[in-house]
Amino acid sequence: MPISILPQDQDGQELFNAISSFFHTFGIGNLLRKCNAQKEKGVPVLDIFKYKLCNVFSDRSMYMQQKTGSFREAFSKNTFYRFLNSPKTNWLRFTTLLSKKVVDTIEPLTDETRVNAFVVDDSLFDRTSCKKTELGSRVFDHTSMKYCKGYRLMALGWTDGNTFLPINSSLLASSKESNLIGPVDKYDGRSLAAKRRKLAQMKGTEVMIELLKTAKAAGHQADYVLFDTWFSSPAQLIAVKDLGLDSIAMIKKSSRIYYEYEGKQLSIKKIFGICKKRRGRSKYLLSVNVMVGKEQKIPAKIVCVRNKKNKKDWVAFICTNPELSEEEIIRIYGKRWQIEVFFKTCKSYLQLIKECHSLSYDALTAHVAIVFTRYLMIAMEQRRCEDDRTLGEIFFFFTDELADISFGESFQIIITAMMDCISAIFQPTEEQMELFIEMFVGRLPDYIRNSLTKATLAA
Repeated sequence: MPISILPQDQDGQELFNAISSFFHTFGIGNLLRKCNAQKEKGVPVLDIFKYKLCNVFSDRSMYMQQKTGSFREAFSKNTFYRFLNSPKTNWLRFTTLLSKKVVDTIEPLTDETRVNAFVVDDSLFDRTSCKKTELGSRVFDHTSMKYCKGYRLMALGWTDGNTFLPINSSLLASSKESNLIGPVDKYDGRSLAAKRRKLAQMKGTEVMIELLKTAKAAGHQADYVLFDTWFSSPAQLIAVKDLGLDSIAMIKKSSRIYYEYEGKQLSIKKIFGICKKRRGRSKYLLSVNVMVGKEQKIPAKIVCVRNKKNKKDWVAFICTNPELSEEEIIRIYGKRWQIEVFFKTCKSYLQLIKECHSLSYDALTAHVAIVFTRYLMIAMEQRRCEDDRTLGEIFFFFTDELADISFGESFQIIITAMMDCISAIFQPTEEQMELFIEMFVGRLPDYIRNSLTKATLAA
């Protein structure tokens, strides 16, 4: 463990122990070797990886450590950047395999009847300048509803309702040449570097399917896939169904997307208009069974929910398992919000955006993978501190499992979001996200929370 990274106090010692335990338990060194992260010279790859992982807990960047003389590692700056810039390391496979090991540790702690879900979403990975950054693009940000410089970070995660774990990701550039700002380097089409860049310039809906395929190939399993309106087209619902997975998604209120209802092709607005709504204190307005798709059709259920603060406003969800109850559809979809907390935590505390200023697409991909590893580690530590059964099998028979997200919580999350989000449906306000982040960070062990807070304030 780099001595320059961790403070010599009680928090630093506990953090040292937690990181060492995480590396040993999940075999980080073996995973790096499986993903072609191999040393070119004498410095072990694991040392460089550990340094990069731990830098988030330091109040100084690598540059400032070198300037102040506190950089005491056995490798040079050039060695560090060669590790990040390597086009041969399969970071997509690394995070997928690592998250599978973490999921296998957490999943036995919950009841077999609990619903687990994949969650897919994207977030802006902004860059102040993209002229020299490989594949830097003008990309559309769904939150601000504007074009920004950088990438869209498409991420796939897994949740059991209590713990969210990132699985894999891709930094998406623009597929349109007119929106590309940075250079586009050429690679042999058979190489990993070329495949990584090809994935980056695919449509977001296609990338989502590729990430799901990669996760399933590694052994990840879930009952449902949760995503928002940006991915909830009929074609996407069918594509996910073809993978053997059911979807729960929020429907875009578009007059150009049709669903087959009572033998007619109708938009969601038409279906909502012609159907009789439930009255009184019903937890939802409308529930109808439809068929999705044109040539290939699959059954689905649409559930509409009223905004209690604005009776004229409503939102619709679709589930490709029509046997699932309306309450369960709403409750399970509420778990999607954990990916919003994940993105905000990575940006605010884990230096997702600010730490890496490399111009190489490979280095940026490596940085994202290491940030995901940081989150996996703190999520595991958080679960270990909250769930007594992680301390040993003796507690398994005497401790109730951590509470799953309730229908009421899901419903309240949805209603609150609807009240505040007009232009971008189901996007949290800054105040809401700050509250969620405070709750997440507040549940972390003291030694991790203190180290993250100190480094964030210093930055």
